[in-house]
Amino acid sequence: MAELDDIHKASIIHAATVVIPAALAVSEWKGKSGKEFITAIVLGYEVCYRIGEAVSPSHYYYWHNTATCGTFGAAAAAAKLLDLTENQIIFALGSAGTQASGLWEFIEDGAMSKQLHPGKAAYNGTLSALLAEKDFSAANRILEGDRGFFHAMSDRFDASRVTDQLGGRFKIIENSFKVHASCRHTHSAIDVILMLREKHKIAFDKVAEIHIRTYKTALDITNNPDPDSVYASKFSIQFCAALACLRGQAGLSDFDEVSLQDPSIRSLMKQINVSVEPSIEMDYPNKWGAEVEFVLKNSRSIKHRADYPKGDPENPVSLTELTTKFHDLASTSHKSTQTLVDYILNIDKVNALKDHNLFKTV
Repeated sequence: MAELDDIHKASIIHAATVVIPAALAVSEWKGKSGKEFITAIVLGYEVCYRIGEAVSPSHYYYWHNTATCGTFGAAAAAAKLLDLTENQIIFALGSAGTQASGLWEFIEDGAMSKQLHPGKAAYNGTLSALLAEKDFSAANRILEGDRGFFHAMSDRFDASRVTDQLGGRFKIIENSFKVHASCRHTHSAIDVILMLREKHKIAFDKVAEIHIRTYKTALDITNNPDPDSVYASKFSIQFCAALACLRGQAGLSDFDEVSLQDPSIRSLMKQINVSVEPSIEMDYPNKWGAEVEFVLKNSRSIKHRADYPKGDPENPVSLTELTTKFHDLASTSHKSTQTLVDYILNIDKVNALKDHNLFKTV
């Protein structure tokens, strides 16, 4: 529910929510080293990101990529940690693909299914690897087969994306991190608003209209002018924009019932117009951009465009910002969270994850 997970632009996947739980569970169970744990995570990210790129963006209209493609990533990570053979890995991916599911219909109700999706994907991927270890057979061509994942779940796919430059560049370094507690598709608009707000000291009682121009997928997911729950408000670009305008931030604590019903936010939302900007649409999904224009009551116009939201590799957050985010989100004492931060930053030196219980303290 926090909506602060990582994201990969080209595949539209929140891999950490799926791959890391699967890898951590198997690593602790098998007593794997920190390096083996990291290797499995990198592999899991690689697999799900490449499959996600092959089917996106058409797959994304109906299917939640984290749930569907993420299942393959979890299976790959678990398979690596279980030291499966080549044929067993094929079985693991086959079982993962036949279980891959997760529909976007929940967005219409602001329902909680998005939290179910990564949990089930991590579980299904791990189960697939465990079954494969026992030589439980599955489809050999689960991706490219005539009734496989690509044909069944994408109107337009490019199978070559799975192997393009394989081994030349690890996909995990393309990962993005959230700094706002809302759907990633709202972040470029929030960033622009915060920048213009600070630079021009805008008085919002003097604003006549706010225009947000972005890419079509952003509006498919977040064009909700009247969210009726706190969770739905995180998927409303109108709400997120108004919140950023009036609060100067969009953090986890800013999304609550008080904000949802705030008459000033609701009033400003009515002045927000959203539309697709063709040049921004053309750049998606390589760039998740947005242009925001404030039209003042004196007819003066102020606008700016951002191609990369804060947290993208092209607009990165620092390690200090990431650790601060962790401390803000963690519920235990600062001492406990700092101990865990130190452990994670040095996890490559850990001989066996099962020897440590730090992950159970936060």
